[in-house]
Amino acid sequence: MAYKIVWSEFSEQQIDEIFLYYQEKSKSYNVAQKIITKILLAPDRLINNPRIGQKELSLMYKNIDYHYIVESNYKIIYSINDDDFQIKIVDIFDTRQNPTKIERESRINLSQSYS
Repeated sequence: MAYKIVWSEFSEQQIDEIFLYYQEKSKSYNVAQKIITKILLAPDRLINNPRIGQKELSLMYKNIDYHYIVESNYKIIYSINDDDFQIKIVDIFDTRQNPTKIERESRINLSQSYS
């Protein structure tokens, strides 16, 4: 059965920030839109095989297994709910940042449930 992609509120905020950053940096709506479109479409490759992404080692201490795929300079971090056939995108992390930032509790809130 195909899985459904669900975006957390935090990951949606990250998408908005990335879009605004590239729109300002490049002075082009189209450039920003192209980058965001790539990020938004990347999780589609998980629908039939959600475990193709690598485990996110910096989050191994959490109660939930997190995986990731990479699109451009961004790690798309997600968890898998096999009971509901859902893939929850929890964070879009710029790999050019300090890796320890990924561990901040505000980034991945374990109390967020699947919707």
